[in-house]
Amino acid sequence: MNLDAYFARIGWRSTPSAKLDTLAGLLDHHMTRIPFENLDVLLGRPPKLDLPSLFAKLVDNRRGGYCFEHATLFAYVLEQLGFTVHRHSARVTIMQPKSESPRTHMFLTVVLPEGTFVVDPGMGIAPRVPLNLDGTPSGDHWLARDGGDLTLMARTPDKLVPAWVSTLERDYPIDFEMANHFTATSPLSPFTTGLMMRAFTAEGRITVRGRLVTRFPSQATTQLANGGELRALCREHFGFDLAELDALALPA
Repeated sequence: MNLDAYFARIGWRSTPSAKLDTLAGLLDHHMTRIPFENLDVLLGRPPKLDLPSLFAKLVDNRRGGYCFEHATLFAYVLEQLGFTVHRHSARVTIMQPKSESPRTHMFLTVVLPEGTFVVDPGMGIAPRVPLNLDGTPSGDHWLARDGGDLTLMARTPDKLVPAWVSTLERDYPIDFEMANHFTATSPLSPFTTGLMMRAFTAEGRITVRGRLVTRFPSQATTQLANGGELRALCREHFGFDLAELDALALPA
């Protein structure tokens, strides 16, 4: 991996080391510079999780991606820097109970002298800082244990949300190939039927769900009329241009 190209992509200019301050800095820079988006899924191009494909898309072509892409790339970066990294799957529980949610989210744990930390670069509601597994809160986020389950809790302006739940067993890359296939191709997946995007801006952040565009912190909303407007939005706020979006039929 060309780490210098990755560092340039995320605007990282410090000397990295396998320490907590580097982990925290890299996570924040990654999440604020590489957007979340599922456009390739909607364009009929299931994302590839091998390192050359991820690097070409997220770094060279300055695109974004969803959780499997973000977490897989970030894990490769951390491992090349000498961090001890473990990969895990989770059930997203923002909108439904764990019994109705498959394991279609990916996050990481990183082992350091200060403890073991959860990092989740590919989820909009996840914190931009590492969370200690001991449950120490950070801002509006903390990790809660219930028997064998670990839950990421997030406090939003409206309510307290259980973002995801995991048994914290270690997974292998092949496990995410399976989950990625379902997420990118199944008609039961919300990613094949809905547009989901997030990017950070100078003012705060911007999100897209279906046709609804929301700008924070003002919470001002607009509606996308067509793929051409989506393409213009991507150029302005997401840092890339895709001509194919002009002909994309936007989901509701």
